[in-house]
Amino acid sequence: MSDISDSRAPDSSETAAPVVPVPEATAAVPVAPVPAQHDLMAGPPPTLLPLDPAQPDLDRGADAAEVAARHPMSSLAWAELADAAWAGGRSVESYAYARTGYHRGLDALRRNGWKGAGPVPWEHAPNQGFLRCLASLARAAGGIGEVSEQDRCNEFLQDCSPTAAGLLHG
Repeated sequence: MSDISDSRAPDSSETAAPVVPVPEATAAVPVAPVPAQHDLMAGPPPTLLPLDPAQPDLDRGADAAEVAARHPMSSLAWAELADAAWAGGRSVESYAYARTGYHRGLDALRRNGWKGAGPVPWEHAPNQGFLRCLASLARAAGGIGEVSEQDRCNEFLQDCSPTAAGLLHG
């Protein structure tokens, strides 16, 4: 059996790390200021979408299907279509319109700094198209028996905007 232990003491030159002199600080390192308007401990800041390009056409009473065809990225146009389909008893059609508008809204939120969580305030009018699609998707999912999706959408709506959840489900 071989002896694997080394009985000799290590030489100080073998174990000592080289000493590197540290220069004394001569000036403070500049640090970028943290914006005072957002408390980092409060969570992500609210996401505020830009004006929906379909809003002026819809305000003038243009047909929502024509507006969605001209502005397919508009959550607001898809929300109008989803609500009209639901009111007409066409739950599958409502679900399809709401899902389209919901995904277009997620894309817009991400383009505007949203990281997958945080407030999307109803009080900011351009956010309302996305929030309406999310509420319509929850409603239509329930209408076609997708209860787990309905629950997820309702929870997401509450997380995004308690105001919207109260208004759109109240």
